[in-house]
Amino acid sequence: MRSFNIKLLMIFVLLFSLKISAQNSYVNQYKPFATELSQEFGIPTSVILSIAFMETGGGTSSACKVLNNHFGMTGKNDINNSRFKSFTDSKASYRAFCEWVSKKKFYQNLKGSQNHNEWFVAIASSGYSTKPAEWKQKLNLVMKKIGL
Repeated sequence: MRSFNIKLLMIFVLLFSLKISAQNSYVNQYKPFATELSQEFGIPTSVILSIAFMETGGGTSSACKVLNNHFGMTGKNDINNSRFKSFTDSKASYRAFCEWVSKKKFYQNLKGSQNHNEWFVAIASSGYSTKPAEWKQKLNLVMKKIGL
């Protein structure tokens, strides 16, 4: 019985370390492009990445894998019957999100600001989230979790 418990613990530790590795991999993969977009649009890299990470479950969602949709954006797609928009690649999804943000009323007031809380509140309140307060809390947890 003790041997079984040790094996079970080892499997748990392995799975936990694989999950952490996958999280770091997602952030490392997209951080350079998110930084480019941050410089171009004035939206903090941490805001772009934390929203993408949360919306995709760290790159594991089907919308991310099948549709290259990292932000849960809705629209037409020719791949499946979901309500989520498809993109040619991940960069197109990231760019579409930043372009969407840049067209919102709050954008000019926040452009260049590094206050992620203000960005989260503004984005959530603009219709991006159906539950703005919960969404903002989750994003703050994600930021801490992935070290942004």
